[in-house]
Amino acid sequence: MPFGLLKFGLTKTYPARRILPRQHDLKSRYDVVIIGAGGHGLATAYYLATRYGITNVAVLDKGYLGGGNTARNTAIIRANYLTPEGVAFYKESMDLWRGLSDEFDLNILYSTRGHLTLAHTDGALRTARWRAEVNKHLGVDSDLIYPDEIARLCPQLDLSKNVRYPILGALHHPPGATARHDAVAWGYAEGAARHGVEIHQHTEVTGIHVQGGRVTGVETTRGAIECGQVLQAVAGASSLVARMAGLKLPIKTIPLQACVSVPLKPFLDPIIVSGSLHTYIWQTTRGELVMGGATDPYPLYSTRSTLDFKEGLMAHILELFPFLSEVRVNRQWAGMADMTPDFSPVMGMTPIGGYYIDSGWGTWGFKATPVAGFRMAECIANNRQPDLLHPFRIGRFETFSQVGEKGAASVGH
Repeated sequence: MPFGLLKFGLTKTYPARRILPRQHDLKSRYDVVIIGAGGHGLATAYYLATRYGITNVAVLDKGYLGGGNTARNTAIIRANYLTPEGVAFYKESMDLWRGLSDEFDLNILYSTRGHLTLAHTDGALRTARWRAEVNKHLGVDSDLIYPDEIARLCPQLDLSKNVRYPILGALHHPPGATARHDAVAWGYAEGAARHGVEIHQHTEVTGIHVQGGRVTGVETTRGAIECGQVLQAVAGASSLVARMAGLKLPIKTIPLQACVSVPLKPFLDPIIVSGSLHTYIWQTTRGELVMGGATDPYPLYSTRSTLDFKEGLMAHILELFPFLSEVRVNRQWAGMADMTPDFSPVMGMTPIGGYYIDSGWGTWGFKATPVAGFRMAECIANNRQPDLLHPFRIGRFETFSQVGEKGAASVGH
């Protein structure tokens, strides 16, 4: 046992700093109330405080900090989307990601490892080529590669023709990365709290007060709060919370399952994704294989796991890596994905004055954490829809101005 660990265990005083201050009573009024203490809500609070000096902010969550989809995702970060609007949005997010460890003075385990979206059909190859050209036009590093180059990057893949779905090529995205999801949440939470933001866990919002077309406050399980601005960032519960304010969102909530294997010796460097097989897989620094796939085929407000998902996923994983047949699954879980018809988020201002929304993330909310917080803080501080968020405005569905990102979902939904 290292001497330092033994010394720490036997001492009566502990040098580790407290990340969050002790939770106090709610104040009767805040300038801004943020519903949801996940990555997006905490990031917005952090940037409101650090970039705009708005610190009279309360972040409320019915559970615990980062305990929703922030704790239930698979931590993949990329910018290789299909639409110009989506690529520009996620490019800015990746630029912010790279500096977070230094900004927080906390290692979030950001790891650039490359991202391969496999193509098993001629149609998938065409889509990969399309995405690569859009990416390169907007300054994102992506390219279409073929089996010889895939074999160099990931020799463990079964690239033979004697499989049901032979690999014809792949979209290679070298900046593809992963990060430690809970470290991101705690980094934003600590930074926000250090600047005076209050984070209230186990505080459920039960009602939203609207008068004269403008939000005036929220009702919670710990009492009423007056405020001038409210942001909801609650992922799978988006439709339920918005309904309290009188908004109907074009969102359905669907479980999204994933699992992790027992630890193995490191063998897999890049992130591997197959849209045709509804599968993705990458290996953590501890050796586990993180695996996931498509959303469940029906809406449901639940985070239960199913045998059907695991059986289907394992069959497709073995199509790509047959030698994993004896590896055991260690843990399985699910999150609640808030899906929009065009597979793009709903962000920014709403018809209710002072009420803002950050929702509709489906399967890619984690990778948007920094840019969502940065731009939602700008939206709240200036009470104006930022240009980068304009394509994702709530009114786009009324004008048929959707941002179709289904082709870049990487796994079938």
